[in-house]
Amino acid sequence: MSDFPFAIVGFDLDGTLLDTSADLGNALNHAISLTGRPKVSLDETRGLIGGGALRMLERALAITGGPLPDDETHALFDELLEFYENNIAVHSRLYAGGEAMLDALAARGVALAVVTNKREYYARKLLGELGLAERFFTIIGGDTLGPGRAKPAPDLLHEMLARSGNTGPAAYVGDTTFDTGAAAAAGLPCIAVSFGFCDLPPHELGAAAVIDHFDELIPALENLR
Repeated sequence: MSDFPFAIVGFDLDGTLLDTSADLGNALNHAISLTGRPKVSLDETRGLIGGGALRMLERALAITGGPLPDDETHALFDELLEFYENNIAVHSRLYAGGEAMLDALAARGVALAVVTNKREYYARKLLGELGLAERFFTIIGGDTLGPGRAKPAPDLLHEMLARSGNTGPAAYVGDTTFDTGAAAAAGLPCIAVSFGFCDLPPHELGAAAVIDHFDELIPALENLR
């Protein structure tokens, strides 16, 4: 029987478990190119990710010439999603140490979850194509519970706990204020990863701890005992 302090660990997806920046960037630039605007660099793309793909597109439009009318933005968003669906796992991979970290948590009897603002369909498709979906007892997307309930609202994390059937303590791992805010609102400790798409300097995200590599996650969680 493991004496690990957490029975459940949830993960954000983009910028936390997986580096998805290149595939998201390619989909974003496909959409932007339809307006005749210049492409966004990969470094710029990393700074635009967080809060869902529509927010990413809106931020990209803002820096490449300004916002468009809502109907044009949503038409571009549909183009972005179609391209992304067809190219969702070309470059996306676990961050360094991710596979060993997931194995080590599973060996300790920890139930693993993904809780992301990405639409559930795309989260499941991406994890499935990478052969990772079966590692998680649940995959919850930003649209799983309907409009207005994505992070930083706590609803998705409450749903993770409800689905776990486990009354043991839980923690969450993320890379943005959407993640730390949701965890705080749900009453869960949050570990931030410094290598993700952080929308503030990592140590200003409000996490209980910050890690620079997945080798550090289990010790960081144990220190929260």
